[in-house]
Amino acid sequence: MTTDTDQEIRRLNDCLGRIDANLGEIGLRVQDYQRDIQAAHDHMWEARRDMDHLDKVAMRQSIDQMMRSSDVLRAQAIKLEKLRKSPYFGRFDFRRSDRNETAAFYIGIHDFRDEDTQQPWVYDWRAPVSSLFYDFETGPAQYDAPSGTIPGDLVLKRQFRIRDSTMDFMLDVSVNIVDDVLQDELSRASDEGMKNIVATIQRDQNAIIRDAEAHTLIIQGVAGSGKTSIALHRIAFLLYRFKDTISAADILIISPNRVFADYIGNVLPELGEETVPEIGMETLAAQILGGKIRFQTFFEQTALLLETDDADMKERIRAKAAPEFLRQIGSYAQHLEKIAFQPRDVVVRKRPLPGFVFETTWGRLKHLNTAERIVAVGNAVIDQFEAQYGIELRKEERAVIRNAARGMVHRTTLRNAYKDFFNWIGQPELFKPAGGKLEYADVFPLIYLQMLTEGVENPYAEVKHLLVDEMQDYTPVQYAVLARLFKCRKTILGDATQSVNPYSASTPERIEQVLEGAWRVTLNKSYRSTWEIMQFALKISPNPDLIAMERHGPEPQVQVVKTPRDALAQICNEMADFRASEHTSLAVLAKTQGQAKRLHKQLTEAGVDARLLEEGSTGFSGGVLVCTPHLAKGLEFDRVIIPDASAKTFATEMDRNLLYVACTRAMHQLCVITVGEPSGFLPQATAER
Repeated sequence: MTTDTDQEIRRLNDCLGRIDANLGEIGLRVQDYQRDIQAAHDHMWEARRDMDHLDKVAMRQSIDQMMRSSDVLRAQAIKLEKLRKSPYFGRFDFRRSDRNETAAFYIGIHDFRDEDTQQPWVYDWRAPVSSLFYDFETGPAQYDAPSGTIPGDLVLKRQFRIRDSTMDFMLDVSVNIVDDVLQDELSRASDEGMKNIVATIQRDQNAIIRDAEAHTLIIQGVAGSGKTSIALHRIAFLLYRFKDTISAADILIISPNRVFADYIGNVLPELGEETVPEIGMETLAAQILGGKIRFQTFFEQTALLLETDDADMKERIRAKAAPEFLRQIGSYAQHLEKIAFQPRDVVVRKRPLPGFVFETTWGRLKHLNTAERIVAVGNAVIDQFEAQYGIELRKEERAVIRNAARGMVHRTTLRNAYKDFFNWIGQPELFKPAGGKLEYADVFPLIYLQMLTEGVENPYAEVKHLLVDEMQDYTPVQYAVLARLFKCRKTILGDATQSVNPYSASTPERIEQVLEGAWRVTLNKSYRSTWEIMQFALKISPNPDLIAMERHGPEPQVQVVKTPRDALAQICNEMADFRASEHTSLAVLAKTQGQAKRLHKQLTEAGVDARLLEEGSTGFSGGVLVCTPHLAKGLEFDRVIIPDASAKTFATEMDRNLLYVACTRAMHQLCVITVGEPSGFLPQATAER
């Protein structure tokens, strides 16, 4: 054992000792608060007849204050208990240019300062000085502090793995984050949820996480680039940096489904922050529309496309996802504004009230919704009339003006106005509700038209930061709605090559056109899948910009079988191998929800313990899951089985996207089964018959 290792182990033990001492002191203080609180309660009970109202109020306030202080101490204790298991993961020694001495900094998930001596033992990974660990090799370095840029030299950089208070290894590094550490982290079996990545944040990722200037940041990241994790770490950084002005309750995440929301739900608590509220696009739409209009969900739209391959439906979706469609709605709203008000002259007390007075007032109040606008026009015209003639109108005369203003407004229902829009643009065939339900592609255009013509109540006005995941699945109209609802800062992320519905997909360039002042960054390095799996996936959907991490594993298998029974037997064999391995998660990804349901039933009848994920599923778990690539998007698994990638099953461009998404969910092993002739998207040379 080297001298450096001995010193680091002693330092770790000293740190653990100080954490234990602080935990002990906190425990004693909590006990003191509990005794004082109990004593105060006892005193209030015993002296209740002698205490007046003010005495009781003062005593309750005192008890409340003690309880709050006790809760703060308990929160500190929980934080220290977590820190004790792994106090830090890195160290660097920095010599400032304006000082002769070199200081050692240890970096962890949380900061830890000894309460007695105020000595800093661990620095939070989000602290300004901690950026040195992520951004520089040994040699000249600098970091931005509140007082300005601090230059100097990084003279030592070291990484640790500490588990359950024991140092597994220590490694001196001269580059950003050594590949050995990253490779080791990536090769481990998956957890039941997304992991924090504070120990392995790369330089380009760190720049995105610490960007506090961009109003709207668009992150285009390839499959497995860690974009969602980076976005969540960015939220954690912003909560740390702006803790006096923003809290977890001020942030909102728009996530694709509840399973994904559950999957990412542990990241922020692991980083010491509270869970951030999340919502789906359909829920957001229902809240704005007040539940008055029934509509298809995105899941239903995608499922219908996969099951029917309806060419007309594809064209309707494609047309409503075009930037031109957004401009057409804007023009139609202006048209409705022009014809909505038909002014006429009114006579009150034998005095003329010209129609242009009503018209001018109507135009001045366009910031109000229609109902408020009508009332405001009547009141404003009454005020003008009384001021002009120096008289006070009687109640019935005011009613005449108000009724006249109301009668000048041409009103129609929102749904009828939206339906007439398609006649106005000469494409009535694009509007085709089914069974009283709007198609999903119509929901946000309808909301956008309502915003432009009537206005909407905004329940999200207080949100200070919006995070939108799977950005490619939202259309320009949806981004126009989000831009009006959320004036706050935004982090938008996704991958243009992973759209499950290419007919309604948005590119980063299209999003930038809608969200003014957006700044785009690109992540091209993929970390999730082995080199072999990623090369296999790239043959399905080529992306010359993607850089695969050279972490090696088994070649993906393509097993060609004759019948569905043979496919089921092969799946069961793969599951048996999975059960005998150290891996903890396996996903069987069928193309459609109907296929997933049938397969799950067959596996259950064969005695296989597997969970079926559906549109209404709310939680992510390990073990064996059966679902579709659509629901698996954003998730990752140790192993993935595609139960039928035959030419019959995967034939369209939409199918190609789904097949690519399915393959890139696998971290370590991928098995592709085809019943009959393999899909033309598959690398044929790997097929085994």
